[in-house]
Amino acid sequence: MTVTQDHFRKALLDPAAAVPEGLQDAQGAAAGRRYDVYRNNVVVSLSEAMIKAFPHVRSLLGEQNFDSLVPLFVRAHPPRTPLMMHYGAEFPAFLEAFEPLKHLGYLGDVARLDLALRASYHAADASPFDPSVLQQAPEILADAHLHLAPSSHVLRSRWPLFDLWRRAAQQDAPEPRPQGQAVLITRPEFDPVVHLLPAGGATWLGALAEQPIGSAVETATAAAPDFDFAANLTLALRSNAFCTPEKDLL
Repeated sequence: MTVTQDHFRKALLDPAAAVPEGLQDAQGAAAGRRYDVYRNNVVVSLSEAMIKAFPHVRSLLGEQNFDSLVPLFVRAHPPRTPLMMHYGAEFPAFLEAFEPLKHLGYLGDVARLDLALRASYHAADASPFDPSVLQQAPEILADAHLHLAPSSHVLRSRWPLFDLWRRAAQQDAPEPRPQGQAVLITRPEFDPVVHLLPAGGATWLGALAEQPIGSAVETATAAAPDFDFAANLTLALRSNAFCTPEKDLL
């Protein structure tokens, strides 16, 4: 029997599966235990990648619980690319569908936060934003466009996402507040930073992708009457959330 890549891969991620029939080592002998060792090493390596990729989920769930859960995910979701920086995209949905964790519904959004932090870290550099652009007459400024840097990400959650992140990252952090929160992730220097967005901030930043400043403010105000444009703009500027698109530099 010829061992195909499909046979090899399926058995590799199923600990109960037999060693593929006909699989041999370099000397022509049956692979036997060598394949079992390789199979175990693959799962261990992918599990270690998940531990590095989702530190805040692991902190909230507990190291032992997380480490026993991850092999289940790894075997159900093998990598689609050799680039481990992209591995684990299905983990938030996996957590939300995992019946024993239904009472911890926030873990899916915390996993999305971990994914966004990793994406921010690996994002391309961009030309810094020139704040002098904002020193224009109000009617001109209202029609101007702002662009989020590739490393900037906005996440909304019905859970207290910022408080949960802080709780996972700091041992003495206060208890999460019983309210939904939105966060802005930026990379002002080398490492991503998480910011709690004021009311309407996520709507405003999301609207800027298609709308000029004035229209985006109207959209945010309609969604959150207490939207504070000055507070949200100050946070975005201080955190280097914006960039200057290359086309604007020509």
